[in-house]
Amino acid sequence: MRALDLRLERAGLLELAMEEAGRAVADTVHAAFPAGRVLLLAGSGANGGDAYVAARHLHALGRAVEVRGLNARHPLARTNRRRLLAAGVRTTPLAASPAGLAALRRALGGAAVVVDGLLGTGFTPPLRPALAGVVAAVNAAGRPVVAIDLPSGLDAEMAEVSGDPLRADHTVALCGWKTALLFGPAAHLAGQVRLDGLRLPPGWALAEATATRPADAEVAARLPVRAADAHKGTAGRVWIVGGHPGTVGAPALAGVGALRAGAGLVTVHSAAEVPLVMPELMVRRHADLAGALADTLPDARPDALALGMGLGPDAPALARLVLGWRIPTVLDADALQPELTGAGHDACVWTPHPGEAARLLGTRTPEITRDPLEAARALQARYGGVVVLKGGPSVVAHPGGVQVARPGHPGMASAGMGDTLSGVIAALLGQGLDAAGAALAGVSLHARAGQLAGAQHGYGLSATDVSVALGAAWLDLSSRR
Repeated sequence: MRALDLRLERAGLLELAMEEAGRAVADTVHAAFPAGRVLLLAGSGANGGDAYVAARHLHALGRAVEVRGLNARHPLARTNRRRLLAAGVRTTPLAASPAGLAALRRALGGAAVVVDGLLGTGFTPPLRPALAGVVAAVNAAGRPVVAIDLPSGLDAEMAEVSGDPLRADHTVALCGWKTALLFGPAAHLAGQVRLDGLRLPPGWALAEATATRPADAEVAARLPVRAADAHKGTAGRVWIVGGHPGTVGAPALAGVGALRAGAGLVTVHSAAEVPLVMPELMVRRHADLAGALADTLPDARPDALALGMGLGPDAPALARLVLGWRIPTVLDADALQPELTGAGHDACVWTPHPGEAARLLGTRTPEITRDPLEAARALQARYGGVVVLKGGPSVVAHPGGVQVARPGHPGMASAGMGDTLSGVIAALLGQGLDAAGAALAGVSLHARAGQLAGAQHGYGLSATDVSVALGAAWLDLSSRR
């Protein structure tokens, strides 16, 4: 956002962007809260300037507005404050003194909705004591809040929450998503987020983006389209390598995920007795799994493979062996080990959850969850190939950039979901998608299946429920091409 603001300023378009931002906020407030007094809180920077513009637009719509602001330091904030005064709207200084906070509480009591224009993307925690008092007063008032770009007190680049930020019911995200609006716990404070791209020159926001969030239509375009004369041999031969005494369900779930995601032939290879949970799933038990894989002839190898689910201590050695084949490979669970640093190749996909990612990077889980985008980048740089950092939402990092997938359903926080996802991604690799495309499409398909299953079952979701919904999810995403 800082780079984009500088570019707009150089082109003489920053004032126009602020006008558009204020209009977008006013439209959101008017649509969500069509009656009653609007109290707007304006900070000293550009976020405060957006609030002054929003107040002018709301005034033009016939709304009763009250504006309380800090001393405006940003040139455009001062300009738009003067324009608001010229339009006949008075502004009141926002003071953190006992008397000022008492006056704010009285104003909050008469407001139908509060617009938070105090702090924007330039803020770094912690809140100054004066502003902390203002934020606490707003939170205590219990009035609906619409935040401009992100709730005041959040660090735009972090998913973590420091102190006690403002809690919003709606957030108008300007130009693009911010990390704090996508990942919890920060995202939990943003309420319902509306993205407004503003009227910017084509491609300018994208050019400055650190990551992208593909629309469903973009994901749908990646899904394979099966020819009318396709058969099981052309739909992808997928192997699942996993299972150990006590963890035999993991490879079975991965196999079901692969079948449900369109793989033509799926075989589970394991040293343990894996249950035949679907008659279409083939299971091969090997007393010496490592020897069986090592003896595999080149022409017997599959189109894609997923390895690690419940595999146990032999996983790193088997992963290194399979990675040497240079075929499309998904690595999960026990195969996600630091000794495989640098062993990835262009056709492999690593699928850690935050705990596994912390192990791979030699850090703690909170360091992963506070900045998932940077963690995914670091994993990709260290291990190669493509990385899926699982979460709600998941992050896909590849040599060409970083993408944030659609979120799933909270009910997916249960055992076996990652195993199913590994099978889904392996199936898409086996059907010819490259690693980055299979990762993004697989995560999106899995998440959409979770949403559909959640609508039917609520929070009591199982990985099997999600697998069953994969077909409907595929149809749903395909319809958006």
